Amino acid sequence: MPSSQRRTGADACPGALDVHRAADGGLARVRVPGGRLRADQLHRLADLAADLGDGALELTSRANLQLRGLAEGAEQELGAELAAIGLLPSRTHEKVRNIMASPLGPGDLVAELDAAVCAESDLAALPGRFLFALDSGAGDVAWSRADLAALPVGDRVPLLIGGTDHGIRLTRDQVVPAMIACAKAFLLVRDEQWRIAELPDTGVIPAALVDTAAGFAASPDRVIPGTPPTAGPVGAVVFADGGRGVGAAVPLGRLSADQAWALGDVVITPWRGVVVRGELPEIGLITDPAAAGIGVTACAGRPHCHKALADVRAAALAVTVPGRAVHWAGCARRCGRPAGDVLDVVATTDGYLVDGRVIPGERVTEAVARGRQG
Repeated sequence: MPSSQRRTGADACPGALDVHRAADGGLARVRVPGGRLRADQLHRLADLAADLGDGALELTSRANLQLRGLAEGAEQELGAELAAIGLLPSRTHEKVRNIMASPLGPGDLVAELDAAVCAESDLAALPGRFLFALDSGAGDVAWSRADLAALPVGDRVPLLIGGTDHGIRLTRDQVVPAMIACAKAFLLVRDEQWRIAELPDTGVIPAALVDTAAGFAASPDRVIPGTPPTAGPVGAVVFADGGRGVGAAVPLGRLSADQAWALGDVVITPWRGVVVRGELPEIGLITDPAAAGIGVTACAGRPHCHKALADVRAAALAVTVPGRAVHWAGCARRCGRPAGDVLDVVATTDGYLVDGRVIPGERVTEAVARGRQG
């Protein structure tokens, strides 16, 4: 993407109330800040997926959830139900509550940032693609193309702006106010850009921050850029507080209502997986880091999307070798493609492009298997 980009047209990111009309019905996206869900919230979402949608919850690369196959007008009932369980605290801000957090981290700033975003009426104008990230210091979400990312290093918290360290150093108590100030500054300087990285000069954001009276300081030091991981916690995990649990990948990011009902409190991860405390029930999730399903993602594909040129979910499941992360896309838009080093598989009118190479449809399984192993 060029360093400066002006978008044409409105931001069409779906929400829980403003749904996208797909080939298989309405698509609603439910923001789940930090991926944190209580058992009662997850179970009610499972019921809603079964009663209003296609019976599954889709996990996104931002640790949000989607319901597909909604009848026209079903979003009104969905919105009321989400509000009742605390997943729609603001109708005006529902599409801008995009907050990723380290799934094994404390998550203590997630609720504070969410409340602060919703409390600022101006921030309802943020594009639906604008993303906040709260890293625990593990570096797992800070470099995942977030607009604003807090990455603790020692006793200070560098604030990454548009993926770049401009030297802003914060205390823990300053993280949320600084993020809010930067988001408001972006709204003042943007010219149809949806992301901070699309601005002609991302330096205007930290300059505006340092100029405030809040005491945010600049440092000559810079954090060495990291690489976004392409797989989340899988297998036995240890949380930041010392608690033990299990991480699992959800095959193609689709959690059935029955699977969701079998879980308790969960953290949805940005790698279309979950982590739980204690034991994980045997419900068909992937807990072996060497399994072929690790790192495999796909868009909805045919017959669920009007623009898709192939049933990429079925094609993805046909590849049974593990290896490099791979994303299957039904068209050139590459919806849902995660950050990081990912084998790029795109359906075309007469086959596929695999990392840019033209591959006939009947040979794509073989080509992707080689790409994952190579």
